[in-house]
Amino acid sequence: MKIDVNDKVDFVHLWQEGMKGWNGKMPERMVNDELEDSFWKEIVMRKPLDPKMDEHVIPLFTKLKTHITSSDHVLEIGPGWGNYTFSLLPNVNTLTCIDSSSHIIDYLQQVKNRKNANSLDLIHHKWEEWDNTTKYDVVFGINCFYRMYHIKPALKKMNETARRLAIIGMTTGPMRPHYLDLLKTTNLTINIPRRDYIHLLNILYELGIYAQCETIELQRTFTYHSYEELIKANTIKIREESYDRKPVENAIEKYSYYQDGKYYYPHQFHGVLLHWQPKNQ
Repeated sequence: MKIDVNDKVDFVHLWQEGMKGWNGKMPERMVNDELEDSFWKEIVMRKPLDPKMDEHVIPLFTKLKTHITSSDHVLEIGPGWGNYTFSLLPNVNTLTCIDSSSHIIDYLQQVKNRKNANSLDLIHHKWEEWDNTTKYDVVFGINCFYRMYHIKPALKKMNETARRLAIIGMTTGPMRPHYLDLLKTTNLTINIPRRDYIHLLNILYELGIYAQCETIELQRTFTYHSYEELIKANTIKIREESYDRKPVENAIEKYSYYQDGKYYYPHQFHGVLLHWQPKNQ
């Protein structure tokens, strides 16, 4: 059954429009694979060869593990520096990672060698362009869809590649609360998020996939070494180059605090897992 709302709302178009900057153009990183690879090169150059999972995503990872068994051959799309990869590895039979960045693959290979992680396989390829016939028990990707312009075929490929389960993970809002306050109390223009899991949920629906949605509460506390660092880091979404700074500072100070020579800003937000049993296979 296809309900009327999907005849009026094009979620693929909304997703693609959300990839554009506020100038209406695609950011170069979205379309230039070499520039994207250079971005990840800078990231992994700063990473140790014994990476630790970010603490704020542990609840999301814990929920992810409940869907995976020790006998599964799992495919991870877009592992990045391995935030989930090496913590998941002891919980599966085999883990295969595919990533479009050569620097990511090289880094993961170095960590693999250091850890003697023989059950980890690495594939350097762009998910959307990967010509693959192998099926995996579980296919998952977390926060890896941001450059996938042709999102519907990418999600369809997940469905076709998974034998038992496909899982999409994303972190989601709300955005930091001082921005929400500024939207209500000032005329400032804020760069609010333009894509979210709800787009993917509806695109899956259009594919005839009724995915389950699990929401997980997350918290991350940002640390700053000076007041100016606190203000600068929490005004990057303001589009105006000049504005009255006092109400902005008041909004930020409402949600941050000073302790032992540092400034802290705790942020409560959410993680989401969309998962489904493969359809039409």
